[in-house]
Amino acid sequence: MKVLLLSRYGPLGASSRVRSYQYLPYFKVHGIDVTVSSLLGDDYLRKFYSGRVNHLTARIGPYFQRAIDLLKSRRFDLLWIEKELFPWLPSWCEMLIARLGVPYIVDYDDAVFHKYDTHSNIFVRKLLEKKIDAVMRNAAAVTAGNEYLMERAKKAGARRVEYLPTVIDLERYFVKDNVENSVFTIGWIGSPTTAKYLEMIRPVLSQWDKKDNTRFVIIGADSFKLDGTRVEHRPWSQSSEVPEIQKFDVGIMPLPDNLWEKGKCGYKLIQYMACGKPVIASPVGVNSEIVKHGTNGFLAHSGKEWLEALDFLYADHELRHKMGNAGREKVESAYCIQATGRRFVNLIYSIVPQ
Repeated sequence: MKVLLLSRYGPLGASSRVRSYQYLPYFKVHGIDVTVSSLLGDDYLRKFYSGRVNHLTARIGPYFQRAIDLLKSRRFDLLWIEKELFPWLPSWCEMLIARLGVPYIVDYDDAVFHKYDTHSNIFVRKLLEKKIDAVMRNAAAVTAGNEYLMERAKKAGARRVEYLPTVIDLERYFVKDNVENSVFTIGWIGSPTTAKYLEMIRPVLSQWDKKDNTRFVIIGADSFKLDGTRVEHRPWSQSSEVPEIQKFDVGIMPLPDNLWEKGKCGYKLIQYMACGKPVIASPVGVNSEIVKHGTNGFLAHSGKEWLEALDFLYADHELRHKMGNAGREKVESAYCIQATGRRFVNLIYSIVPQ
């Protein structure tokens, strides 16, 4: 089986890394040979995170290269598309591929349709608001990371919609025993583009910082500052992310209850839980499914609830341990490649029988 993966980013992009690249060794073992064609490479992302990218000029070359790669698409049994082929352009290419009889799977871990159908520019809305619906409708199958994305695909008329949560690899993520911090550590991991969500709990963290023997660690977003609060920044790397999370006492994921955030797939929570850490999260979208309140963590609506959850975990080591174990068990049962890999392989072979 020959598959062409048309990913959005290179390995530095979290969505591409966890939704597609980590499956490649597993697919190879099961007779699926994947050729990778990323649209925007790691250099683009580095410039984007540092604010040094001109989106228009930086995409001309990658879009041209993708067009060349698509000319070879009939050499493959199946195309595997991340979200869409050409962001901010109509779905003509996806429609053409479908008419040529080349089947494709399209994957979503974000509500990218809302970039278009809620855009402030009326011309963008008129041209592109139904674009993702058309991409979904013409796909042989849509894979989606949560129910909100699945419902959109079904309403768009997708012929087949499969649930595929965002997962980790149990061979990389494990619980490190006998970790005792002298300082209670609240941790968050993400990118410079998602650090904005920490703003909504800035008052909570500022108030919490008055406690003794506490610290707040941010991985992957050194631009976010909390004046008057003890914040330690850690650079992100694939090799260091697990050891850094293992040093947390609790992992957090605040989110506003907006349309875009309803499409999030809770990857941070899964990372924390895979390392045996209790979590605190906003009850938005899939967070409410991943977090069982009072069992593997807490769902917090208000600042008061965030502070109460932190207080509970700060005061009770045994509670942290118990919740961390419950979280790890949930990841092992549903949120790891060991649980989803076989289903994904079966999906591919059901579309293109060999």
